[in-house]
Order: sequence, then structure tokens, then C-alpha cells
Amino acid sequence: MFNALLHTHSGSWAIMVILFLITYFTKSQKITPMLQRLFYLIMIVTGVWMLSILHFPLTYVLKGVLAIVLIGVMEMLVARKRKGSPMPAMWIVLIILLAVIVMMGYGVISF
Repeated sequence: MFNALLHTHSGSWAIMVILFLITYFTKSQKITPMLQRLFYLIMIVTGVWMLSILHFPLTYVLKGVLAIVLIGVMEMLVARKRKGSPMPAMWIVLIILLAVIVMMGYGVISF
């Protein structure tokens, strides 16, 4: 069961990032932001489920909190793009958060 959750979780991360890039760099669409939010939910549900199986280790709880912050940053970037006021600093935050979260997920960063 855990392996199925892990593959679903990591796959939803990859699809979520691709959908974010499509949503950000294409003209106004309705379907890709909805799909992106669906994969947010899939990622959160599978992540919490795996946390409960592992009995909430601190490293992965922190990863989950950072992932929720990353989702907020993605949503802010898309909203700012639609309003016509992009924020380059938010891209830096997005890249750093994404790199840290992926490294924590694969065990490169641990404490």
C-alpha cells in the first residue's frame, strides 16, 4: 500500500509542476488551473496518508508544511500573472522551495 501511495504522490508532484508551467505560460484557460488544483488535492491526501503510516516523522511533517507554502506561491504567481503584475522574486522562492522539497522527499536533506 505504501509503495502505491509513494508512486501516486511523486507522480502527482511531477504532473502538478508541469500543469503549473502550462497554466503560467499560456493564455487564460480554465481547465489547466482546475487540473492543477486537483493534483494539489491528490498530493496533499497521499502525503498525509503516508505521514499517518509513518507516524508523522518531523522531517516529513516539515516537508508537508513547505509543500503547502509552495502551493500558495504557485497560486500567487498565477494570480499575479493574470493581474499583469509578475513578481520575479516569487520565482526564486518557488525554485528554492521546490528544490528543498524534492531533496527532502528523496532523502538528500534529512535531520
